[in-house]
This record gives sequence, structure tokens and C-alpha cells, in this order.
Amino acid sequence: MRVLVVDYGMSNLGSIRRALEECGGDVTISQTPSALTDASSVVLPGVGAFGDGARRLLGSGWREALHDSVGRGIPLLGICLGMQLLATRGFEGEESEGLEIIPGEVRRMVPSTPGERLPHVGWNELRKTPEGEQSPLLAGIPDASDFYFVHSYHFAPASISDTAARTPYCGGFTSVLARGRCFGVQFHPEKSGHYGFQLLRNFLSVGVE
Repeated sequence: MRVLVVDYGMSNLGSIRRALEECGGDVTISQTPSALTDASSVVLPGVGAFGDGARRLLGSGWREALHDSVGRGIPLLGICLGMQLLATRGFEGEESEGLEIIPGEVRRMVPSTPGERLPHVGWNELRKTPEGEQSPLLAGIPDASDFYFVHSYHFAPASISDTAARTPYCGGFTSVLARGRCFGVQFHPEKSGHYGFQLLRNFLSVGVE
């Protein structure tokens, strides 16, 4: 399984590389969009601000290359900021264009109870939607399993059918996206223990179907 991890200078690449390799992936890290040609699956990680990440990707040819890759049926997984960058646009600071791979917007979370704080840091559960129950990404992962989050913004998809799981914080937000063979997770699977690694194995298995 040839996994390309996109390097645009805003990721902890070592931890995701080790996790993917432990799950059976043959990992290449690249700053060059042409590397997508040989990939059987693609991972877009990321930490930091939406606008900064979007400018780096859009300015180096990744948007066009990723659209072409998704169009050819190559599975794509966005992680944390990488999930958010799949959106049409984001509103972290000034409005910024995203990759426009899954229609939606990235907006700041709003606490709904006095005890909720931002950033949302720590373990929280996934509650599968009907679409998530059918998604290969979440196969073998029990409903309400806990994953590790660090974020203050969330992806609001244009279509509810693209939400595979939600998490009960700040009124509830989309924590897993699934649209065809394109996926996004707001949490860090590489930091989420057994079920995080199960999710990565599930993703890699989509690439060999």
C-alpha cells in the first residue's frame, strides 16, 4: 500500500508516518504534487491555522493535483487541519479559500455550556450517523469510542450526508467526514490508541479495494 503523506510545512510528520507504517503502509512524504502519480492512497495531515495551510497548498499546485487524484478514485484522508482544508472556505481570521474537495465551511466553535472551553483538547467520543454505520472508515469501531482532539474550529459540511460521525461538544460538530473515497477526521488517529490505528488500517484497506 503506497501511501503519500502531503508535506506542506504544517504537520508533525514523524508520528503519522510511524502510525501508518505500523498499520502496513509503505509511506512516502513529499512536498511535490507530481508524487501523487504513484500513490494508492493519500494522507493530508496538519496543525495550525486554516489560512496559512490553504495558502501553502494553493500556492504550490496541490489543489489541482488532489482534485485529479480524487477524480481517479485514489482515497484521501484529511487529519485535523487537513480535514478542514478539504472545505470550500474557512473563516479563521480572514476568509480563505480551501481545497474545495468536500463542500462546506470551517468556522470557530461556540461553547454551548459554561464548562466548555476552547481549544477543545482531550478525549471525546464519536457518535456514528447512519452514513457512518455504513462507512468502511469506521468498520470495527464501536459507536461512542473515544478519540483525541485538539482544535478550536470545525468543518460544517454543506450536505448532512457527508457527516459520518459527530462529537457532543459545543452543540455537536462533524468529527468524521465521508464522501465517496474522500474522508476527513477532526481528531488525531495516530494519538488515539487502538481505535485510532483501526481507523488508519480501515483507510489503507480502501486503497487496495
